Amino acid sequence: MNIPLAERMRPKTLDDYIGQKHLVGPGAVLRKMIDSGKISSFILWGPPGVGKTTLAQIIANKLETPFYTLSAVTSGVKDVREVIEKAKNNRFFSLNSPILFIDEIHRFSKSQQDSLLGAVEQGVITLIGATTENPSFEVIRPLLSRCQLYVLKSLDKEDLLALLEQAIKKDVVLREKKITLKETNLMLRYSGGDARKLLNILELVTSSCNDEEIVITDQLVSERIQENPMAYDKEGEIHYDIVSAFIKSIRGSDPDAAIYWLARMIEGGEDPAFIARRLVISASEDIGLANPNALLLANAAFDAVMKIGWPEGRIPLAEATVYLASSPKSNSSYMAINGALELVRQTGNLPVPLHLRNAPTKLMKELGYGENYKYAHDYENHFVEQQFLPDDLRQTRIWQPQPNAQEQKLKDHLNKLCKWLDDPDKDKGTGNIKHAMCNRTAFLTTSPSILIRY
Repeated sequence: MNIPLAERMRPKTLDDYIGQKHLVGPGAVLRKMIDSGKISSFILWGPPGVGKTTLAQIIANKLETPFYTLSAVTSGVKDVREVIEKAKNNRFFSLNSPILFIDEIHRFSKSQQDSLLGAVEQGVITLIGATTENPSFEVIRPLLSRCQLYVLKSLDKEDLLALLEQAIKKDVVLREKKITLKETNLMLRYSGGDARKLLNILELVTSSCNDEEIVITDQLVSERIQENPMAYDKEGEIHYDIVSAFIKSIRGSDPDAAIYWLARMIEGGEDPAFIARRLVISASEDIGLANPNALLLANAAFDAVMKIGWPEGRIPLAEATVYLASSPKSNSSYMAINGALELVRQTGNLPVPLHLRNAPTKLMKELGYGENYKYAHDYENHFVEQQFLPDDLRQTRIWQPQPNAQEQKLKDHLNKLCKWLDDPDKDKGTGNIKHAMCNRTAFLTTSPSILIRY
C-alpha cells in the first residue's frame, strides 16, 4: 500500500482523535462548538504533527458543509478569490458557511491575508487557519481580530503510546504483523511530540523487518534511524524560544541550563555567528560592569569562532557561555542608557553648556564658547569639579552603581573625587556649579517599551 501510515491513521471523528484534550475533550471549547453545529473562524497554532489539519477535516465532516483547502505555499490572491466566489455560490445549499482551510497560513503575504478579510467578516466563509509560527508575528492584526486563536500542544508520552498501540491494532497493514512494543523510549524521543514523525518512524522500522514477528527495541530503532533530526527552525518560534531560554539561563547564573540550550542551538544547525552575537550582548547587558572581562571574553570567543569554524568553534562558545553564566551580574549600564534615552526624549534638545562647546572661530570665542573650561588633567587626580550636563539636568544622576565588588570600586573612586559631599560643613546649595557633578538625584524612569523576541 502506497499510502503512508500517518495518512492511513488519520482520524475521521473526534472519538478517534488523540491529544488536545483542552480543546476537544468533554466540555472543552472546540468540542462544544462542533457539537452545537455552529463554528466561528479560528486559527490553530501548534508545532508540526499535533493534528491541526486533521482537526479541520473532522470539523468539516461533522458539519457536512463544503470544505475548501488552500496551501499558503502554492496559492496566490487569485486562488483565494476563486475559492471565495465558489463559497458564495455554494452558501445557499448549506445552513453553515463553507469552510476554507488554509494550511501554513503564516506563509500568506499581507495582500493575500487582506483578501480574506471581507469574506470572513461577512460570513461568506468560515476560516480555519493552521500555523506553526506565532500568529501575533505572522498574521495581520485585522485578520487575527476576526478569528479565535487556539493553541495545540505537542503530544505527551501517554498520547504517543496510545497512538502506537492504535496503529498496531487498527492499521490494515500493521495488524497483519505480530508487532511487540518492548522499548519505546528512542521512538518517543525521536518523534519530539510529533504524531506524524512517530508514525513515520514506526512504518520505517516495521517495513525494514521481514520477520513475521517484530519486537521493537531501542537498538532496532537506532539501527534504522541513523540521526535524530532536532526540532529547530532558525526562522520560527522554536528558534526564538531556545534563544530566549539561553539568554535567560545566563542571566539567571545557571551554567548547566545555559550550556544545554547552547547545545540545542548547535545541534539544530544555528549560525555560530548568531550565537556569538548573543553572548556579546549578554556580556554587556547582563554582566556589564560587575565583570568587565566578560565582554572581552565574549568578543574573543566571537573572533575565535570566526577563525576556526565548526566543529571546534563550539569550544570557545561553551567557554564563554559557562564564564558568563558564572559571572556576577549587573545591568547598571543597560539601565543607564535606557534611562538616558528616555530622558532625552522627555527633555528634547537641551543646549550644551557654553564652557563645553568647541570654539574653532574668533566669533565663537567672543560668544563665550569654551570659556572657563577646566582641563581635568591639569588638576590633582585628573579631576576638577565642573558641570558637564545641560543646565536643566545638572542635578540628575543617570547611572546607578549596583552592589557588586567592581561597581563599588567605581563608586568609591567617585566618592573620593567628590569627597566634599561627605563634609557636613560644605555648602550643598543647588545653584553652585561646584556641586553639579556630585550632588545629583537619581533619574527614575521605566525603559521604553521595545518588542524583543528572544
